[in-house]
Amino acid sequence: MQLLEERILRDGKVKDGNVLKVDSFLNHQMDVKLFGEMAKEFYNLFKDENITKILTIEASGIGIACITAQVFDCPVIFAKKSKTKNIAGDVYTARVESFTHGAFYDIIVSKEFLRPGDRVLIIDDFLANGAALTGLSSLVSDAGATLVGAGIAIEKAFQPGGELLRSKGVRVESLARIKSMSSGGIEFC
Repeated sequence: MQLLEERILRDGKVKDGNVLKVDSFLNHQMDVKLFGEMAKEFYNLFKDENITKILTIEASGIGIACITAQVFDCPVIFAKKSKTKNIAGDVYTARVESFTHGAFYDIIVSKEFLRPGDRVLIIDDFLANGAALTGLSSLVSDAGATLVGAGIAIEKAFQPGGELLRSKGVRVESLARIKSMSSGGIEFC
């Protein structure tokens, strides 16, 4: 998606450790107009899949997922990184490693909201090593729901996550795929 790639080039900052800082428009301060354009693109890619739920993980994917859910006219579920008093009863659980935070989380979704008849589209801001997407996929599988695919804002194609998930049969559609990045610049696929 050219609009997103231009924004990454203009406002993104490459940090040590293969970190792309896009917090001025994507995952801290959010450009909702840009999210609207991204949601339209996700809709164009997945409109024939009869999506009943959008699934994401807290926290950075929630904004994009909500705008995308408006376009698909369906609810958003976000996997929480810790059990709270607000989630009563049975839950689906998966363990994931956060590339950005360098920590492991047990993500959970209430069984009340993810059902066998659901057709689920995962939406997230980044795909690097694929841990979050793998964890979310396992929640969908555990629920007996159908994973129709994953819509990713930015994929670091030089890291193994995208290819790993595609090799497992997951349809991954990324709006911006980064081939390489350094302090000298960003190259897209």
